[in-house]
Amino acid sequence: MAMPNIKWTITDEAPMLATSSFVPIMSAFTEPTGIVIEKADISLAARVLAHFPEALPEGEAAPDVLAALGDLAKTPSANIIKLPNISASIPQLQECIAELNAHGYKVPEYDPSNAELKARFAKVLGSAVNPVLREGNSDRRAAHSVKEYARAFPHKMGPWSKDCKTHVSHMEGGDFYGSEQSAVMSEDCTVRIEFVAADGTVTQLKQLNLLAGEVVDASCMSCKALEAFFEKSFTDCHAEGLLISLHLKATMMKVSDPIMFGHAVKVFYKDLFAKHAELFKEVGVDANNGLGDVYAKLEGHAKWAEVEADIAAAYATRPRVAMVNSSRNITNFHVPSDVIIDASMPSMIRGADGLGGGMWTPDSAPGANDSHLEPTKALIPDRCYAGSFNAAIDFCREHGAMDPVTMGTVPNVGLMAAKAEEYGSHDKTFEAKGDGKMRVVKSDGSPVFEHAVETGDIWRMCQTKDLSIRDWVKLAVTRARLSSTPAVFWLDSARPHDANLIEKVNLYLKDHDTAGLDISIMNAVEATTHSLARAKDGKDTISVTGNVLRDYNTDLFPILELGTSAKMLSIVPLLEGGGLYETGAGGSAPKHVEQFLKENHLRWDSLGEFLALQVSLQEVGEKTGNRDVVAIASALDKAVGTFLKEDKSPGRKVNQPDNRTSHFYLGLYWAQEMAAQDANPELKAKFEPFATALKAAEEEICKDIIECQGVSVDIGGYYHPDMAKLDAAMRPSSALNKILHDFRVKANL
Repeated sequence: MAMPNIKWTITDEAPMLATSSFVPIMSAFTEPTGIVIEKADISLAARVLAHFPEALPEGEAAPDVLAALGDLAKTPSANIIKLPNISASIPQLQECIAELNAHGYKVPEYDPSNAELKARFAKVLGSAVNPVLREGNSDRRAAHSVKEYARAFPHKMGPWSKDCKTHVSHMEGGDFYGSEQSAVMSEDCTVRIEFVAADGTVTQLKQLNLLAGEVVDASCMSCKALEAFFEKSFTDCHAEGLLISLHLKATMMKVSDPIMFGHAVKVFYKDLFAKHAELFKEVGVDANNGLGDVYAKLEGHAKWAEVEADIAAAYATRPRVAMVNSSRNITNFHVPSDVIIDASMPSMIRGADGLGGGMWTPDSAPGANDSHLEPTKALIPDRCYAGSFNAAIDFCREHGAMDPVTMGTVPNVGLMAAKAEEYGSHDKTFEAKGDGKMRVVKSDGSPVFEHAVETGDIWRMCQTKDLSIRDWVKLAVTRARLSSTPAVFWLDSARPHDANLIEKVNLYLKDHDTAGLDISIMNAVEATTHSLARAKDGKDTISVTGNVLRDYNTDLFPILELGTSAKMLSIVPLLEGGGLYETGAGGSAPKHVEQFLKENHLRWDSLGEFLALQVSLQEVGEKTGNRDVVAIASALDKAVGTFLKEDKSPGRKVNQPDNRTSHFYLGLYWAQEMAAQDANPELKAKFEPFATALKAAEEEICKDIIECQGVSVDIGGYYHPDMAKLDAAMRPSSALNKILHDFRVKANL
């Protein structure tokens, strides 16, 4: 069988930088087996250019690589390694457009009032990548070697006090949870989403083809109830003397959550927005883009001093706001793309030396110690999953911080195939333009859902295909059997969507041999407490969740267990038989790039890439029966174990070994394992001189990487760098470059 090429995605920020260093190293190992590492650029800049071909200079093309990868994901031959990408917010998109313009690409400005432009840009905003590629359900877990590393080199955990006042606040009504309606389609059908105005005028918003067995849902967020919740929360928090923080998913949930974020900003700074309403309208301030939009539009304006004073005055009657970057005065309300619940809540729960359950305060300064972490009121407006995070806080408050040395693991089987659940709902989410009704009706006029809405309410519809659910149940049973681990389906019988899933889960479990397996169903609060209790006792529990909880759980538990979710092994067995291998979280990637540009030190940890590559190669070897590929996959597995035991992960500070050093050591250990193996004598003979050369040059290569640090570096752009400059910066060792070149030439003769 012909060797399938591996599609290695070029994404954004730190993962993009790391790719320039790592691809030449891994290609040295794969090319002798006939496998080519093909770069596939799905970065934000590439996605923008693909949808605006008229912006390119004459003769230059920008194919829609993401669409092509999406088509590939629906074939048995797919082998895609997907690195973290930007789920772009509008401010990030605007920055990217400005950079592309500076590079000579005539991309138009983002103008939401232009329906045609808005529709084109919608294809790159938010979670534009994942729904296209995730044509399968998720199997995410900590590799054995990673778990052992975490136990040998435990990360810091903040101590919890029983008196800690940190807690989650959520709405008690008027939210998505309280308004959800759900139905299971009895047959294939066509439905339309309509808005019925108060005067009876009907506007069709979207038409959908649904399949028999598909679970569909609709729910509504009342903006009046949301604003009342925010006002009460801010008042209560000020009286309680706590920090305030907002936790949404304003990049992934690209329609609903930015609107919710905007309401929080307008309510918190209500006097500011009321006093300067005309000015803000004149300059185009959009609260959905955060307080940062006020700074961006008005700093330097004739009225800036007055506006700035009014911003400061707001804090006299409002609680202090948790900080994203205190040294730059970036608050939790500053930019929507900084409000990422799956990264922020676990980090708060983990805490640091001084406090578990704390967030950074406005008093923090560069180099400040953990005494500047303080208890926080965390706002998670919708009740669907807020209780899970509060349960984790309650558990830690009662039992103390988790111990990474002894705690068990909580892997995840996630329902996400074919745009399952809320993360597939962007194109079916609408802000009500007036009072009236939102409804879903079949082509024959029979009703499916109906909600009364008022102007500004957020209405959304979600779909989950029956095929995805069947595969999800199968994957859960498979993982429970292979790992001999109890599995818990996180489903809430009081929620209509989950109630329908519970019926399907109980039905489809009968298709599998579950004898001797421990499989149960609990709501999110019960499941969180149950899983943490078992983890504290050193026991493992598989969380089997829907799409949103998949995202939350695969950060919450890994951050507690490993200190980061970037070290997780993420496998997506695609429905058509191919494989998608994801490489961990990129939430800290922007800060890594900032440090790299300033100091030429990249602290991004590529362990996720190492793990994904190993499983990808193993899958190719097993499918094709190719002994060479099996050999390099096995050697890579052992090399990762050595890499972790020798603690060759990047240091955090300048003039320490960094990401480039870690790539060198992974290559060295991999080559040594290939030279030591006897299963394939021909490959052994090829890799012996390679391993010898790398070892002999170890000191020189490490010196090259250390000595290039401490100065700023120019790579020609943040979103759209000059690849020649980037490659030069990420490959600073001439000794390593020569060894790689010479080996690849000889090995491929």
